[in-house]
Amino acid sequence: MNKKYELTSETKQHLGKTLFRIKALIDFGLVVKGELGGWIEKEDNLSQEDNAWVSGDARVSGDARVSGNARVSGNARVYGDAWVSGNARVYGDAWVSGEIKLQTILCSRFNFEFQWQVDLWFKKEKEFEDELKSKGK
Repeated sequence: MNKKYELTSETKQHLGKTLFRIKALIDFGLVVKGELGGWIEKEDNLSQEDNAWVSGDARVSGDARVSGNARVSGNARVYGDAWVSGNARVYGDAWVSGEIKLQTILCSRFNFEFQWQVDLWFKKEKEFEDELKSKGK
């Protein structure tokens, strides 16, 4: 298997771990060869397959994994045992950790550590959207 990205020598510290900036080695999805991405602790954090990508100042560490066509961007943080997969998007200032398996879009200023928190967030968000629709907005 050919690698789609590599770890660069540019590093930063996050949660007591050394993270490496990534760099695309080939064109894939919306990513262009040579493009600098976000920050990961190790190659196990970001799949070398499909179109998964970490960009901006986003950080992925611990046993967290980004795969499929998932994207982590902005100032988002994914760590612990969290998995972001499928067509999921984590962006903004969202923090995802714990044993969460995310396969949808999450943008928030909140931190999520448990799956029930993510489920509750989406339930409340749907209720809010339904209320807006009922008011014709």
